[in-house]
Amino acid sequence: MSRSAFLLATTCGLVIAGIVHIATVLAIPRFAEGDAFTRARASETLDHPLRIHGLTEGTSTAGGAWLPNPDPAVSVGVCSYDLDDGPMRVSTQTGSLMLSVSMHSRRGAFYAVTDQAAVRGGLDLVVMTRAQFDEALANDVAGEVSRDVRIIAPARRGFAVVRVIAALPSERAVADAAVQAVSCTIDSPAEPTGEGDKG
Repeated sequence: MSRSAFLLATTCGLVIAGIVHIATVLAIPRFAEGDAFTRARASETLDHPLRIHGLTEGTSTAGGAWLPNPDPAVSVGVCSYDLDDGPMRVSTQTGSLMLSVSMHSRRGAFYAVTDQAAVRGGLDLVVMTRAQFDEALANDVAGEVSRDVRIIAPARRGFAVVRVIAALPSERAVADAAVQAVSCTIDSPAEPTGEGDKG
């Protein structure tokens, strides 16, 4: 075997090995069964966040599987959604503890908000597709101001992460309760006016 043929074969082998390696690394998230996106799907049937890290006794066990080093002062919950079922509404009344909600698709976070954006103590987020957003705009009544924060999702499936910070150990139970008090529901289409049951 000549030296040039050996170098060509070695170069081809290295290029093929590099391509296979890169393709494998990039494909891992698609085939992983224990990623956050897949785990969050367990909360699709709930109307409140699935607790993934609690601060009081008996609530912190699930966080270790989700979060390698969970923050001991942050209670965390997750709500999964599938926009084929309709827009997802995340609603809560804010309290004295700092609360944040972030929206995630498989590719990562695409929206985040804190309790500072609350209107009259309430935070109402509606995650929807572009078509659902256009329909909601068309159905808006002229002159009425919506309290909803409408968010157009980049993908039909995703999840919301709710975090509440307990500044003091005595606030841990309040933080856990605040996460569980968040409502995650599917918005059903509004009935046409005058068409519903009367009486």
